[in-house]
Amino acid sequence: MSRAEQQHRARKRFGQNFLHDESIINHIVRSIRPAATDNMVEIGPGKGAITRLILDTCQQLNVVELDRDLVPILQEKFGHIPSFHINEADALKFDFAQLGSAEKPLRIVGNLPYNISTPLIFHLLSYSHMVKDMHFMLQKEVVMRMAATAGENNYGRLSIMTQYSCDVEYLFDVGPECFDPQPKVDSAIVRLTPQQQPRHPVDDHKTLDTLVRTAFSQRRKTLRNTLKTLMSSDELEALNVDPSLRPENLPLATYAALANYVFNRPAVE
Repeated sequence: MSRAEQQHRARKRFGQNFLHDESIINHIVRSIRPAATDNMVEIGPGKGAITRLILDTCQQLNVVELDRDLVPILQEKFGHIPSFHINEADALKFDFAQLGSAEKPLRIVGNLPYNISTPLIFHLLSYSHMVKDMHFMLQKEVVMRMAATAGENNYGRLSIMTQYSCDVEYLFDVGPECFDPQPKVDSAIVRLTPQQQPRHPVDDHKTLDTLVRTAFSQRRKTLRNTLKTLMSSDELEALNVDPSLRPENLPLATYAALANYVFNRPAVE
């Protein structure tokens, strides 16, 4: 271990918790199953715990790292490997389209900072058309929300918008003792596999997002109240939706149908 690596301390503002448990690191990489021809991207490689194992197999790995003090550590470890490329950038603002295409889809992995995980997931979903799959370490609660189905307490906007684009697989849990420093929450690994065609397509994605965001803005209230700015109770009933239901009671298919209705509804003159 280099002197710079020894001296580097996890930074709270970056939400850094460095994975050090070798059995978990190996379990994650076995779940990813990187292949030589994959176009891999790692977000937040930290000190390279997962990076080194991916590079054992992969011939193309781009990493996106915000902490400028980690960049020389990563360069010292992996800079001599032709397949390794560092992008010093904020993943929330990074244009992932420059790294892949529909013909050369991305496989994205990362131990995502808990403090930005939800907005980062939404940012990455906008590139789902050029992504083969994504494997993330996230706060366990976030993974539960992503995988939740209608009627469950964790079901909400993140569940619906993630499942609109991707198949969600909750893989396994990771305890706090596997990190340095130890987080105060449990973590979990999730696999997101973008669907080639959404199972419940909408005519306008922004309308779906607006509808779902509005519905869950006051999740304990009924649809009659939360959606009143977008559609009336009579319109909900005409679409076979009970206005007295709460937002978490509607499956993705129903939200897609409501979004298509709102988008295609004739404007009132």
